[in-house]
Amino acid sequence: MLFRSLIPSAMAAAVALVAAAPALAQQALVPAESSVSFVSKQMGVPVEGQFRKFGAQIAFDAAKPEAAKINLTIDTGSATLGVKETDAELPKPVWFNVPKFPQATFQSKSVKALGGGKFEVAGQLAIKGATRDVTVPVQLTQAGGKTTASGQFDIKRLAYKIGEQEWADTSMVADDVQVKFKLVLTGVGKI
Repeated sequence: MLFRSLIPSAMAAAVALVAAAPALAQQALVPAESSVSFVSKQMGVPVEGQFRKFGAQIAFDAAKPEAAKINLTIDTGSATLGVKETDAELPKPVWFNVPKFPQATFQSKSVKALGGGKFEVAGQLAIKGATRDVTVPVQLTQAGGKTTASGQFDIKRLAYKIGEQEWADTSMVADDVQVKFKLVLTGVGKI
């Protein structure tokens, strides 16, 4: 009897998931309008860099933010500081070790609505084989059929083994790194 009563509710849940899937599946990143950058300090001077290649898989419904799934993948070999000599160093083992760790990833664990288009996204950031919990503030805005998710958060580069050996000296390159992002998406419902 218990089994029979579970079947209708299980079928209803399956139908709801299937009905929601097409809307969520159409959410897509617009790479040409999006950016992921970082700011560190070298001998006290801010130095800004960016990642030229990254992707996102997002399933987000503003009415149910707690059910959101956000996965970002960043090609670490696409990091640039805009200086040829420095850019040649970034893929090496002491920095991003691109041959061994070609991607950094972020996977959400929870999304909390704060009101006014603001959200708090908790998840795991993995860089160079190290995974840490991070909480990311995100502001959503909409215009022209597109949704922009923007924000910034800080990480400690040494927690991810970025800048090892002589570069672990924080008097040369600060441990704090600010990560900034602007992700332009299509297919997101009204927020």
